[in-house]
Amino acid sequence: MLRFVRAAIAASVIFVPAAVFAAGAIAIDDEEGQHHEDVGYGVATGADTREEAAADALRRCRSEGNRDCRVVVRFDACGAYAVSDRHYGTGWGNTLRAAQNRALEQCGSSCRIVVSECE
Repeated sequence: MLRFVRAAIAASVIFVPAAVFAAGAIAIDDEEGQHHEDVGYGVATGADTREEAAADALRRCRSEGNRDCRVVVRFDACGAYAVSDRHYGTGWGNTLRAAQNRALEQCGSSCRIVVSECE
């Protein structure tokens, strides 16, 4: 019986979908005083690691013509970026709403979500 349980556990580990282990990132190009609709960004999802997601988000941000891109959040489930005229906030969580709420809370009043994404 123990041998059967071990085999079943090993099989379930092998067949776990790859998306369960995926990572994402958001890269931003903005500056103080910039309108939230003018913020440049790149989003990457489905990467094997957070580092790969960050590199892909930077590449995507730059491919849109943005020159001063920086990674602001790396996530395993959901991530968000909020901005006002003078402040910004980042968030992550198990749901899109949780990531957005965290970003807005960190940013403060008069902030808007610029970009948010989930795996």
